[in-house]
Amino acid sequence: MSLFSRVYKMKKTKVVTTEEILLTLCQSVTQVLAAAGNDKVAYSPMVQKIHKTCLRPDLGCFVLFDGGFSGLVIINFTSQAAMEIYRKYMMSMGMPESELANFHTSDEVGNVMGELMNQIVGDFTNRVRMELQTSINQSQPKMMAINKQVQIMINTQLDQPQARRVTFSTPNHAIFYMELSMDKTEFIQLHDFIPTQDENPDDIIANTNAAESEASESVEVLTSDADDDFLKNLGL
Repeated sequence: MSLFSRVYKMKKTKVVTTEEILLTLCQSVTQVLAAAGNDKVAYSPMVQKIHKTCLRPDLGCFVLFDGGFSGLVIINFTSQAAMEIYRKYMMSMGMPESELANFHTSDEVGNVMGELMNQIVGDFTNRVRMELQTSINQSQPKMMAINKQVQIMINTQLDQPQARRVTFSTPNHAIFYMELSMDKTEFIQLHDFIPTQDENPDDIIANTNAAESEASESVEVLTSDADDDFLKNLGL
């Protein structure tokens, strides 16, 4: 291959930047919340460059991750956003409205929002594994109700750290913010590949049941045919 051909091919090489990784994380937020009864949560098309990541009032949660690249994810909910998401999630699971917590400082609200955060980052790490062919591990989410700003720093030295903030809004116009701090990273695609597909446990169970049912029907047909042949040999 000539030098010109190699240079031309390099220009067509796909490069994944911090902003595209951030977009993947935003998609994880909206899809997980949609599955939890909050199907119209949206994020701003504009992203802010920030110098530090902080937990902010009223309900903040953070998760550390490391592996292929290291970083920190923070989601800061206003009390209105936290309660709206919490209530819709619980009611989507059949919980009576009269039995729901009334304040964002309730342990139940913190536990539910922490579980949603865990699902969001879990979905994100899975997308990273499939789309970028690398692996990252997440820590257990830490959710806390706070009334003042608290700066969060990663315990490992990042190489040229970058921080971004994205604004999200709920259908009732409540606001919450997601902040991402990570290495300045570019993933450069060396050759074409087919992203691995995530196997849905429900689909696996359904396919297994269908195969077993088909096999059972085949056995019944074979048994019936054998019985008919046996009766014919007896002249019955």
